[in-house]
Amino acid sequence: QVQLVESGGGLVQPGGSLRLSCTASGSISTVNVMGWYRQAPEKSRELVGTITTGGEPNYGDSVNGRFTISRDNAKKTVLLQMNSLKPEDTAVYYCYLKYWVRATLRYQEFWGQGTLVTVSS
Repeated sequence: QVQLVESGGGLVQPGGSLRLSCTASGSISTVNVMGWYRQAPEKSRELVGTITTGGEPNYGDSVNGRFTISRDNAKKTVLLQMNSLKPEDTAVYYCYLKYWVRATLRYQEFWGQGTLVTVSS
């Protein structure tokens, strides 16, 4: 059973920084994509950033240049460093994992429970 456990959310002032962490437990493919999506109240879920096993990142337009995603493959962990936070970054942040399953010829996707980030003075 694969689980994603997030940590690091909380309240931060505008212009501040916060770091989110997500660790996968269980048996997962060594070739995968991990990352973060977010969902603000009354808005649809949007991409924050993902990173491949090889370290190639992909960011959503709204966070590019302010957020940095990284990972530790041995620990099955993905990190999100968020700088220059704005009130519009307030959302529930969800950890994400995806990998190809050869036996089913389909991608397997997993989501964390979500961690709330609030940017407010």
